[in-house]
Amino acid sequence: MSNLKKQLKIIIRYVLIVINDILTLLPIKKGVVLFESFNGKGLTDNPKAIYDQLLEMDNQTAKLLYWGIKGQFYDEIVQQYPNAQILKRWSLKWIWISARANYWIFNSRMPTWWKKNRNTKYVQTWHGTPLKHLATDMDQVKLPGSTREKYLKEFVSEAKRWDYLVAANQYSEDIFKRAFRFKNQFLETGYPRNDILVQKNQPTEIKALKQKIIGNGEKRVVTYAPTWREDDFISVGHYHFRWHFSLKKMMGLLPEDVMLLIRPHYLVTDRIDIKGFEDRVVIDSTTDMNEIYLITDLMVTDYSSVMFDFAILKRPMLFFAYDLEYYRDDLRGFYFDYYTELPGSIVTDETHLLAEIDQLLQNNFAELDPERFNKFAKRFVSWERGTAAQQVIEKINYRRDEK
Repeated sequence: MSNLKKQLKIIIRYVLIVINDILTLLPIKKGVVLFESFNGKGLTDNPKAIYDQLLEMDNQTAKLLYWGIKGQFYDEIVQQYPNAQILKRWSLKWIWISARANYWIFNSRMPTWWKKNRNTKYVQTWHGTPLKHLATDMDQVKLPGSTREKYLKEFVSEAKRWDYLVAANQYSEDIFKRAFRFKNQFLETGYPRNDILVQKNQPTEIKALKQKIIGNGEKRVVTYAPTWREDDFISVGHYHFRWHFSLKKMMGLLPEDVMLLIRPHYLVTDRIDIKGFEDRVVIDSTTDMNEIYLITDLMVTDYSSVMFDFAILKRPMLFFAYDLEYYRDDLRGFYFDYYTELPGSIVTDETHLLAEIDQLLQNNFAELDPERFNKFAKRFVSWERGTAAQQVIEKINYRRDEK
C-alpha cells in the first residue's frame, strides 16, 4: 500500500509539473502577490507584515493578494482570516495564481521542481538572523529522509531563483551571500515582522496583549523559548520535549505575580506536561511571536534566533544551554563566539539557571550588563526602525494594476 501511495504521488507530481510548465508561459497579472509563510502553515512572520502594510497603504490591493495554505491548516485559517484570499496549496486556483503572480513573497523555500514565471519577482524574506550554520556552511545535515549533498544542492538551486533577499543586519547579509551563494539583490531593511516591536512597545499595548495571551494584564512574564532539537526525534514528524530543569523548583522561585510562558516548537507542543501548574504556566506555540516578545519581561532561550529579535526591546535574556558542547561542535556549529558575544549570561544546569533568574528578580528584571547588551544590539538590530515592511514594498517597486 505504501508503494502504491508513493507511485501515486510521483504521478501527481509529474502532472502538476506539466501544468506548471504550460501556465508559466502566460503573462503575469500585474500587482498579484502570492504569499506563503513556512510553506503554508499560516499567515505569519515577514510575509504577513508585508501583507498588512500593503493593505494599510491601499485597501484596493486586497483583491490582488493571496495566501498559499497547506490543506491540513486550510479550514482553520479560512475561519481565522475571513477577509483574506486563502488558497489551498496545490489546488487548481493556487496553481493558476502561482504561475501568473507578479510577486512571490515567501519566508522559506519552494520545491525547486515548481517553476515560477520568468516575469515573477521572487522575494525571499527568510525567517531569522542566523546563529547556527546554514546551507553550504553546514558540515552535516541531520534531517530525516535527507542527505547533506541532496539538501545543499536543492538549497543552492532554490536560492538562485530569489530576485530579492531580505537582510536584518549586515552580519546576516554577509552570511547569506556565502552560505546561500546568493548573487542577486539584498534588501537591507531589517525584518518586516519586527516593525511591531518598535511601533507597539508601549505600556497600554503590552497590558492588552498580556490580557489576551495569559489572561491577566498586570502579571510579569518569563518566557522559555528553547530551540527545536531537529535530531531528537521519535519518528518523522514526532519529536521529544525535555525540560532539563524542575518545573516545581522554577515555580517555587517565581513570585505569584510572575507567569511562566513556554514557547515550544509546534511539533512538541502536545508532549509538555505542566500538571499541577496550569494556573501559572501557559504553553503557546501559535500566538504571533512578536506578541510573545512584547509581553515578555525575561526571555530564557538557548540557540534560538529569538535572541536577535528580542534585543530590540532592550529586556534581559538568559541562555540555558544545557547541551552547549554537543550543539556547538557536533550538530550545527555557530557563526560567532557564543561564550563572549551573547547579550546575557550562559547557564548549563538547573542550579545556575535558577540562581540567575533569582538575581534578575532581585533587580526587578532590569538588564544586569547594559554595556554588553548594547554592543550586541548595535551589531544585530540597528537596522530595525519600524519601517522594514514599507521599505521592502518600495524597493521591489510594487505597483498594482489600476484597471
